[in-house]
Amino acid sequence: MTILVTGATGTVGRQVVEQLVKRGADVRALVRDPAKANFPTGVIVAQGDLLDVDSLRGALSGVSTLFLLNAVVADEFTQALIALNLAREAGVERIVYLSVIHSDLYVNVPHFAGKFGVERMIEQMGFNATILRPAYFMNNDLTIKDVVLGHGVYPMPIGSKGLAMIDARDIGEIAAIELIRRERATGPLPLDRINLVGPDTLTGADIAAIWSEVLGRTIAYGGDDAGRFEQNLRQFMPGWMAYDMRLMCERFLTDGMIPDAGDVERLTALLGRPLRSYRDFASEIAASA
Repeated sequence: MTILVTGATGTVGRQVVEQLVKRGADVRALVRDPAKANFPTGVIVAQGDLLDVDSLRGALSGVSTLFLLNAVVADEFTQALIALNLAREAGVERIVYLSVIHSDLYVNVPHFAGKFGVERMIEQMGFNATILRPAYFMNNDLTIKDVVLGHGVYPMPIGSKGLAMIDARDIGEIAAIELIRRERATGPLPLDRINLVGPDTLTGADIAAIWSEVLGRTIAYGGDDAGRFEQNLRQFMPGWMAYDMRLMCERFLTDGMIPDAGDVERLTALLGRPLRSYRDFASEIAASA
């Protein structure tokens, strides 16, 4: 039977595809541009996107399990509902959905609220599903590495409550493990939610201190100005998206992204190894700079 991976050329989706192939799964990858596919041997590429009903219907034909990942776009909720309806129409009963931690807490943040809506639809539609709720991807910080390395400042306004940052490689591996578990189960498994977190809950000052140690020079924390962060983002993304990110950062400042008791232990047991740390991530960037 076949597992369909959406968002397959992205940061997480590509990791999911690779981890599934390592585990001997039959993988079909939904991509907009096959030229960007570059997947391991054996992966079937299906061209299309989540708003193209005909292409998505074709991609879902013969699929037994779906990995649903929606990019942060203005019509994210519509995309997800179309995918869920077409999956049900195709007879797909098993889903692993990539949501976000605190989707039910950050209720004013558009892309969090949208994902919580999708979670509710998955439940209401009766899918045999695992809902993965990742915290902040440490890989997001690749976008600001030049500021850290060149200007000596960690500019992300993440505050003093702490974020349990996770490496996208760990997300991809956990997603693959869950997809395989559901794919190979002899009967329906109950709906499950899993918080995906890193081994440490880190503040802005903590991150700056890690960079300082890794680089051997002082890196300052840029502070908690979410408004300035929004203005910086508007230089290379739509205004609505920059504002969405600002709202998220404001919730970082007031609430943080704190794991529940037992989250780290559960993920460590699932992976059979320690979670990757932010220090590991920063060291990799420093070594390749």
